[in-house]
Amino acid sequence: MSHKILVVDDDILVLEALQELLTSSGYEVRCATRGQEALQLLDKERFDLLILDVVMPKMTGFDVCKEVRKRDDEMGKVKIIMLTAKTEPEDVKVEEEYDCDLYITKPIDPGRLVELIRDRLEDQT
Repeated sequence: MSHKILVVDDDILVLEALQELLTSSGYEVRCATRGQEALQLLDKERFDLLILDVVMPKMTGFDVCKEVRKRDDEMGKVKIIMLTAKTEPEDVKVEEEYDCDLYITKPIDPGRLVELIRDRLEDQT
């Protein structure tokens, strides 16, 4: 069974690279360039994992994460990986504060990213 992943990033090049990487790794991938677009997709489709960029205009990845966690349906418990260039010390406690499953800083080795995604998805089976 193929897992379905929603990738949210305002950088089109990042979206294309992640889509290619994840599709070639056997995942079904949907993409959104804005937080609000991601929330609308969550209303229509079921995903096994979200990958959220932190720094996006209007609605940050943190904002999206908070909104997802407020949901009282199955999507409220979806696995969430924050993928960001933010590496400041105050960002370290993000996983606890925003209830995301993993906080990864860029750049990351593509093979390592796929491994971390696979680990998170296996945790829910």
